[in-house]
Amino acid sequence: MVSREITKGVYWVGALDFDRRIFDELIPLPDGTSYNSYLVRGSTKTALIDTVDPAKEEDLILNLIRLGVDRIDYVVINHAEQDHSGSLPMILEMYPGAKVVTNEKCKDLLVSLLQIDAGSVTVIKDGETLSLGDRTLQFFLTPWTHWPETQVTYLQEDKILFPCDLFGYHVASSDLYVTDEADAYRSAKRYYAEIMMPFRNSIRGYIEKVRALPLEMIAPSHGPIHRNPKFILDAYAEWVSDDVKNEVVIPYVSMHGSTKKMVEHLTAALIERGIRVKPFNLTHTDIGELALSLVDAATVVVGTPTVLFGPHPQVVYATYLANVLKPKVRFATVIGSYGWGGKSAETIVKMLDHVRVEVLEPVVIKGAPDEAAMVALDRLADEILKKHKESNIV
Repeated sequence: MVSREITKGVYWVGALDFDRRIFDELIPLPDGTSYNSYLVRGSTKTALIDTVDPAKEEDLILNLIRLGVDRIDYVVINHAEQDHSGSLPMILEMYPGAKVVTNEKCKDLLVSLLQIDAGSVTVIKDGETLSLGDRTLQFFLTPWTHWPETQVTYLQEDKILFPCDLFGYHVASSDLYVTDEADAYRSAKRYYAEIMMPFRNSIRGYIEKVRALPLEMIAPSHGPIHRNPKFILDAYAEWVSDDVKNEVVIPYVSMHGSTKKMVEHLTAALIERGIRVKPFNLTHTDIGELALSLVDAATVVVGTPTVLFGPHPQVVYATYLANVLKPKVRFATVIGSYGWGGKSAETIVKMLDHVRVEVLEPVVIKGAPDEAAMVALDRLADEILKKHKESNIV
């Protein structure tokens, strides 16, 4: 990798990970990712903003060496997760005079996770500034924009915001800046869905604070830099709002074809009623795509066969994830079949305790779907349409 100058004296010195395909052993990375570390040179002091994942620390070190960085005064850590802080021990070994700059909660996590010396950490408070001579860093605490200790850093003179995990997305791209906003919108929306959606209400409170800052660029921890800050701020404002769209998401599994037939019939019925439908066969679904679909959906219909006494394990997994992601979906229900017994619908509904939804009457049948089952699915489609209209969802 090579370092690149963003503006005079400010450099991207991070790493691109083209080969990584999963994050946190959970999130698919079809396009890899980047770990964005930034070097800011002031007239008297030099600061490094975040490090990189330990697997790529050699790239960070080589970038600093090639730039001729013989001294780092401050290492700002916006977030303690290892893709931000994992190379901190190596940086402190190379630059023993450097002070770690972060907030109190992040300090505690860094000491626990990386076992660094607590005495090497300078604790900052919300709104506090740090002078680099002719440049000034300002820190804003943004807890629960992912973890409880997250913060953002603002370079006042250059009007650059380093927002940690906010406003970025997972991609390993040779482009330093966003070049295709349509592509960036979808990638950033998927990233928001997978990581940020559970913290929607917290994020909403910070967006206007960010808008109040004079901004030329937003330089996130993952993905290219935004030279049009309004684009990504407007996108986030849309995603964190309470507005939903006239869409139904149907995650499902079908063991012997009965549930699939029900899903296909309901899908057609909803389309006939002017509702956009997104079915996901969970046996081969990218879970990130499912999360992405939940950002705007008004209704979720879970389709499941019965395994022994309850829902299929893959449906349980997807329902659990949807519950912890806490989308702004308004309505939910269950469709599916059973052979000799079970309580699949009750189990699924109980699992959605973190999602504030109105539960519509499930359609769960014995055996293969007959004409009566199809009529029940048509009634469900009518009910969904009615609920959407009553809520002015168009």
